[in-house]
Amino acid sequence: MLNLSKQRVDEQLWKHYPLRTLRSLPELNTSRRLGRVMIGILIGVVILLFLPWQQNITGDGSLTALTPQDRPQTVQNAIAGRIERWAVAEGDKVRRGDTLLVISEIKDEYFDPNLPLRLSEQLDAKRGSMDATDAKIQALDGQMAALKAGLEVKLASAKNKVKQARFKVVSDSTDLIAVRNFYQTARVRLDRYEEAHRNGLISLTDLETRRLKFAEDQAKVVAQENKLNVARQELANARLDLTEIQADYSEKMAKSLSDRSSAVSYRADAMGEVSKLRNKISSVDVRRGLYIIRAPQDGYVVKALKAGIGETIKEGESIATLQPDKPSLAVELYVRAMDVPLITPGRKVRLQFDGWPAVQFSGWPTVAVGTFGGQVAVVDAVSSTNGKYRLLVRPDNGDQAWPPQLRQGSGVYGWVMLDDVPIWYEIWRQLNGFPPSLKAEPEPTEGAKK
Repeated sequence: MLNLSKQRVDEQLWKHYPLRTLRSLPELNTSRRLGRVMIGILIGVVILLFLPWQQNITGDGSLTALTPQDRPQTVQNAIAGRIERWAVAEGDKVRRGDTLLVISEIKDEYFDPNLPLRLSEQLDAKRGSMDATDAKIQALDGQMAALKAGLEVKLASAKNKVKQARFKVVSDSTDLIAVRNFYQTARVRLDRYEEAHRNGLISLTDLETRRLKFAEDQAKVVAQENKLNVARQELANARLDLTEIQADYSEKMAKSLSDRSSAVSYRADAMGEVSKLRNKISSVDVRRGLYIIRAPQDGYVVKALKAGIGETIKEGESIATLQPDKPSLAVELYVRAMDVPLITPGRKVRLQFDGWPAVQFSGWPTVAVGTFGGQVAVVDAVSSTNGKYRLLVRPDNGDQAWPPQLRQGSGVYGWVMLDDVPIWYEIWRQLNGFPPSLKAEPEPTEGAKK
């Protein structure tokens, strides 16, 4: 009833109609109470709008390891072979160096069980050849030294002969000049004797004697000329002998040097062969050690990628997946590109793991239940294939420890926590589609500084 009229009908109603049930009901002021409730709610909403709200950036991802060596890895064989036996089963825990698989050889060049012994014999033979070559090089060095010493002696002797021949030529040349002078004097005298005989001053006997003396002097000139020619020929021969000695020495020395160079070259080839044989012996020893495939680190055998006995595997082929033991867990979250500039290493993160019951209040992380703390460790410099950027989040040492039941690959939902703002500002930002705001510009990362 609105009670707009001054005429009251409720009193007449109570007189003429004695409604006991209606009388027993309490009189309610519903409109006043509703108004009061609405005003209270309004005041509460206004107060709520000015409460602090921590902005955050949401992202989802999965559990992984912070370092690459802690992530699941495939164990590969270094050589081709045939599977002989498996030493482990899926799910077994292994330690570094434990045997996973035993294989046998399939290449015919390594079939010989005495291959290292054969290679050692070849190595000894090649070393003997090297020793013989060294002896030959030493002999050639001695031969060249002897040739050099012999050359010095022969050259000294030949040079002395050249000097002697030169001295003889000089001596014979001087004698020839003297003989020619005597010959000229004898000829002048003979001309005077001829003139004196015509004048009757001397006898014919004296003239003939003088003619005989002139003939003897002329013969001496011819003889001395012949002697000088012989001496010159001897000098030429001595010089030829000197040149021949030098040429002969050069030829023998060149041959010795050629033989020595050949020996040195053969020795170098032998050294190369020795190195190859040593390398092959070492390779055979290492290869035989690779017949047993061992665990590279402590962990669990997750899955065998090869099965059966007698199956052939290739070089570098994956044979099993190994999960390292006690990995340093981390979470990889994927966030939108527009949110990446607001995130820097060290930012706090709240995480909700799949299979772990949780109630999260993203703006009030202190009242959340079942979530765990983390810190941003890495922000990728490039986007992933899905167009988002990856964050690596490590555990927050100042917060509750992560559950030990976590396994790599399980899903994670996370909130990267930013600065506090009023709730009304957060609602206004969400309605307008604006990105979160920060009080200060984020510090550039090391990659950006560089």
